[in-house]
Amino acid sequence: MSRDRHRPDDDEISAFRQALREAGVRRIARNRADPGRPRREDPAAAARRAAAQAAGEESSTGRTSDGRVEAVRPSEYLEFFLPDLPWRERSRLKRGELAWEAGLDLHGYTLDEARAELESFLRDAGAEGRRCLLVVHGKAWGVDGNYPVIKSHVNAWLREWPGVLAFCSATDADGGTGAVYVLLRRRGTP
Repeated sequence: MSRDRHRPDDDEISAFRQALREAGVRRIARNRADPGRPRREDPAAAARRAAAQAAGEESSTGRTSDGRVEAVRPSEYLEFFLPDLPWRERSRLKRGELAWEAGLDLHGYTLDEARAELESFLRDAGAEGRRCLLVVHGKAWGVDGNYPVIKSHVNAWLREWPGVLAFCSATDADGGTGAVYVLLRRRGTP
């Protein structure tokens, strides 16, 4: 593979721009997420939310902490692996070669809602025997904090969850540093 990158000439750039115009591609007005828009209603998410709220009434604490967490930068690569996880599996997870079987998008949730959703999602995925998951936490800075609050908490919560063997930031195709691949313990293994 050559390290020399092809530099397009003016004709190629013009042809590319013309193709974009013909395809109806338009420049976005703002390069920021809109957290004020309503979330899509997902029946599975609504069921998880109802179960989490019902469980919250019975037991006020989940398996994850709600205390202070270590702040991470928006573009920081996250990674956690149990020491006995085979190198090959670790490498495949980092390259995005393990197909994720279920996903959760935490955009638009408050911190408490995100925690309940994540716990419920991990519990359900473990019960269904799912092995690899995608959790989209985003990189948005918190209203009161000067760091990405949900991302920082997801980093801490996943380290505490007993069924999590590993997690790492996703490849660019799946969200990059705004998402993580999560590898769960197989059912029946300690």
